[in-house]
Amino acid sequence: MSSAPPLLAARGVAKTIGPRVLFSDARLTLSPQARIGLLGLNGTGKSTLLRVLAGQEMPDAGVIERRIGTHVAYLTQEPELAPEKTAEQIVAEGLGAWIEVNARYQALSEALTGGGNAELHAEHARLGEQMDRLGGWSRDHEVLRLLENLGMCDPQKLAASMSGGECRRVALARLLISSPDLAILDEPTNHLDAETITWLERYFSDTFQGALLIVTHDRYFLDAVCTEIIELEHGQLNFFEGGYSDYLEEKAVRLALADRAEQTRLNLVRRETEWLRRGPKARTTKQKARIDRANTLIDQGPPPDTGKVSFGGLERVAARAGKIVLELDGVQIARNDRTLVRDLTMGMRIGDRVGIVGPNGAGKSSLLSVVEDELAPVRGTVKKGLHTKLAHFDQTRSRLEETWSVYDNVAGWEGAELTGGGQVDLGDEQVDLRVYLEKFLFDRHKQRQVTGSLSGGERARVSLAKTLRSGANLLLLDEPTNDLDTFTLSALEDLLERWPVALLVVSHDRYFLNRVATRILVLDGKGEATLYSGNYETYERLLAEQRAAAPEVARPTKTSEASAKQAAPKSGLTYAERIEFDKILDVVAEAEARVNELSAKLTDPNLYSAGPDAMRKAKGEHEEAEAKLSSVMARWETLEARNSARR
Repeated sequence: MSSAPPLLAARGVAKTIGPRVLFSDARLTLSPQARIGLLGLNGTGKSTLLRVLAGQEMPDAGVIERRIGTHVAYLTQEPELAPEKTAEQIVAEGLGAWIEVNARYQALSEALTGGGNAELHAEHARLGEQMDRLGGWSRDHEVLRLLENLGMCDPQKLAASMSGGECRRVALARLLISSPDLAILDEPTNHLDAETITWLERYFSDTFQGALLIVTHDRYFLDAVCTEIIELEHGQLNFFEGGYSDYLEEKAVRLALADRAEQTRLNLVRRETEWLRRGPKARTTKQKARIDRANTLIDQGPPPDTGKVSFGGLERVAARAGKIVLELDGVQIARNDRTLVRDLTMGMRIGDRVGIVGPNGAGKSSLLSVVEDELAPVRGTVKKGLHTKLAHFDQTRSRLEETWSVYDNVAGWEGAELTGGGQVDLGDEQVDLRVYLEKFLFDRHKQRQVTGSLSGGERARVSLAKTLRSGANLLLLDEPTNDLDTFTLSALEDLLERWPVALLVVSHDRYFLNRVATRILVLDGKGEATLYSGNYETYERLLAEQRAAAPEVARPTKTSEASAKQAAPKSGLTYAERIEFDKILDVVAEAEARVNELSAKLTDPNLYSAGPDAMRKAKGEHEEAEAKLSSVMARWETLEARNSARR
């Protein structure tokens, strides 16, 4: 355990909204090595707690102490960016501290060429250490690299024309490049594709040096990044060592213990109640103490309800369907004169659950729009079965009326008529709509609340309730996991596994696709669509096998179109460039090591006592090494781009 002082300590922190207590007497300490995932049901106050800890919102009670000089960066779910600035300009703002320290260091270096006192030398050394903490001595190239890695392909795009997902990626890049001591992130994986999330996991594990406090529903991400889980439940913080898998195991143990404790309490209540009913004759000694104990057991009551969603019985909602639910034949999809899908042929029956993955902008949502007849294909046919009934859960929740109540949104109104009715059909059973909404954790009071005032997770549950009651046998789910807590996701996965429907789901959530999908449709962003049997884990394994086998193919063959594609060269590099590319990462590592070596030399006070000539020589060597590193990095990026272009 590190002896370094904590970055942040919260004691007795409380927050209420109206009569509802979100959290009380919250106590939390964040060390410089913290990697913490925060879990809890939607609406319990996770985002509020993050804002309070980040200093964006004041607590109603308690104290939050931050270590002097600690840089805390906060990523909100809906970042606000200057509309007139480009993505590159916004991300470069994150280098403000680095630019300031670097300028001070260079100015002090010049001043020390003529000598200097011990205090200036000590400050110069401290600035050198601070530069190392802020990411090193050559960081200008990182802006474009981070934007590319996070899927933002146009660094000159203005914030005013960005989508919500693009704004989040740019804001995340700005946070990462600032190298904060503590990063507080609210759903950082929303609107990122699976490949980008995998990159972000590696970045946090291998590159990022600060502490992390993260709210995310991505369970694989929690396992890969976090070493501790904190659960916000009933206004209290519960702590669990390890990642998400460890949390599940420990949570199960705690629930089992709580259940046994409740059974013990109930048995005692029965015995004590029976004794009380016998009358005064049976009470010979210690009567008052035993009566008090009995009353205490009775008053204690059961542990509080966990408040988790319950989808029991909803699998009976789906309408009957024929043999074929959906057929796509030679479908080509394009937007703004750009071909997204060139030739897609696929059939779906009841029980088929197809997960759609691919980079942002590859056409995943556009494919759902084509199936729903909102977008016409350029070529090919889309045929639905005679009894196919379709429902669409869109990622923006745009089908909700902001000024309507939760009840009215799910009921559906047209003029003064209630189109959806006040009843929900569960097969041969009907339940009142208010009872149905309670399955989604909307009590009678919450059902009257205006939808526009709800949290993101609550809005997602309203949209889910509206979609699932429709009786559809073909569900189109576009990023259904965004904003939903892990408990609701688990219940939804259980429902979809046993529901007699066909499912097309766009999702970046690998855990969700592993649980739900029976096939994976991959859109590569260049027009190609490939269908794999199995879940996401199976797709990853097959893809790895294909990549491993590709170099073994010596030359193209004429046996089949598939083998010809497999034998095609994997890159656009020449033979000499291929040899260079295979070795260039070693060259980059050597150049970085040389820059680090010379940076350390510049921070050595003994250098300045050697005279101005030694100082100038060291600075010249450092600048030459940085220039070489920049040149090598540029060459590597060029070769990588050409190599990736033909994959």
